[in-house]
Amino acid sequence: MRHVLTNADEATVRKITENATTPGVWLKTFVSPEMLTPWLAPGWSVAGGPGFLMSAPLRASHAEVPDGYRLRTWGRADVIRTLVRTADGAFAARGQTAVTGSTAVVDQVETDPAHQRRGLGRLVMGTLANAAAGQGATVGVLGATPEGRALYETVGWHVLAPLTSATRGPGPVEA
Repeated sequence: MRHVLTNADEATVRKITENATTPGVWLKTFVSPEMLTPWLAPGWSVAGGPGFLMSAPLRASHAEVPDGYRLRTWGRADVIRTLVRTADGAFAARGQTAVTGSTAVVDQVETDPAHQRRGLGRLVMGTLANAAAGQGATVGVLGATPEGRALYETVGWHVLAPLTSATRGPGPVEA
């Protein structure tokens, strides 16, 4: 189960985290980790460090596939995926987006560390933006890590709010 709170407050977070005792339950909210942590019930912890909700207008752009790489883009069940592989077929980068009306939600953008700083993140983001715009989306949103934020800001995205995740751990709650 996953709870996403667009307007988090201490009472709501406490109620959810005290009642959700099953391991693996997630809570995502638009407050800083420092604010969320004291609101969590025992057995819960902040997961993954700080994050950011980001957004950008989607515009058609052209990005060249760097020499030595192949780009494949396809859709399945309202999700557009793009994958970059090396000439010999090894994974280099990927990402996906789902278009929901005028908004596209970008997710799972990743570049293999051995292939960073070669324009592949920019290629993936541009390819996803073009595909989403082609389906009528005018704005994109995503959740970013601090490392991802640096890439997204270079391609025109901006931070809307902090994004923090917490999860219920597998151990028993200690009184």
